[in-house]
Amino acid sequence: MPFSTEELIQHYGLLDERRLLSQRLVYGMYPEVVTRVGKERQTLQNLSGSYLYKDIFRFQDVRKPEILETLLEALALQVCSEVSYHELAQTVGVDANTVRRYIDLLEKAFVIFRLRSFSRNLQNELRKSRKIYFYDNGIRNAIINNFQTVDLRVDQGALWENFLVSERQKLLHFHEIYTNCYFWRTKQQQEIDYLEERDGQLRAYEFKWLRKKGDKKNHFSKTFLNAYPNSNTQVITPENYIDWLQYK
Repeated sequence: MPFSTEELIQHYGLLDERRLLSQRLVYGMYPEVVTRVGKERQTLQNLSGSYLYKDIFRFQDVRKPEILETLLEALALQVCSEVSYHELAQTVGVDANTVRRYIDLLEKAFVIFRLRSFSRNLQNELRKSRKIYFYDNGIRNAIINNFQTVDLRVDQGALWENFLVSERQKLLHFHEIYTNCYFWRTKQQQEIDYLEERDGQLRAYEFKWLRKKGDKKNHFSKTFLNAYPNSNTQVITPENYIDWLQYK
């Protein structure tokens, strides 16, 4: 498993982790990557090859590894977006049941994980949608062979969202905080990046990699706020993410 932000802060210190944030977004946090400074690309190429999936190939009935690799590339390109098993099946050239089975295997191997859509009150809320995230940004970037720096990338928002959601999952897991996790979206394309439901309380989060200084704009859908008026809301940025990824 990759390191967590909390673990790296304990080892390297808060200031270093803040300084290395852009590197974490690109190269991820696998121990072999973090400790082999200057050899991140080579290490990730090895990790993202058959080594990472050896247990799937060894213990599961995966007769065509190239299908799994094609599926992973499609998922990496759609990270943080809603995915359709039917559309993925057409892209990969297999049936939807095979896609569903392979995604389940990748989830059990801690390569990816799924978030379901949240729906309680509104008829126009998406009810059966899902997003797929990677447990590690570096593995995702290695699959699509893109190690450009964050400032030059067109997928900055996706990298930031994948990093935050995966790190939050580690925090909840390590500290045994039992929480239902979702995203929210309507048919009219209104959305909230990430939701947590715990002990009857709903918490909504928006993720902003770039936020103009002094920007106090409410980034949360009025439709959502009207439907769930008692929910807590917070925007997570590079300025406050550390607090969100540490246990209190």
